[in-house]
Amino acid sequence: MKTLIVLMVLLFPSIALAGSPQIYAPDGTYLGNLNANPYDPNSVNNPYGRYGSPYAPYSIKNPYGLYGSPYSPLSPNNPYAVGGPIVPFDLPGQSGYTGK
Repeated sequence: MKTLIVLMVLLFPSIALAGSPQIYAPDGTYLGNLNANPYDPNSVNNPYGRYGSPYAPYSIKNPYGLYGSPYSPLSPNNPYAVGGPIVPFDLPGQSGYTGK
């Protein structure tokens, strides 16, 4: 996860200036910020937050939840999922992700 964030910052420095990248499920559900800040309430790395707790329903770190289970098609932890979560970003002249 940290490698992905570092790679994104190196390849797309405008993302680093704009704030943390966000992750969305294929159904459009917001799943948190992709950053290493354990104090960010929306970070997937906040072990007590809504998106980083292993017990939270919207956390990709909940192995029994819809978005964290290794068996769910909506989870980044399922190696066989066809349409996993996305990390949208803006390119010049394009608008951001609007969800469903």
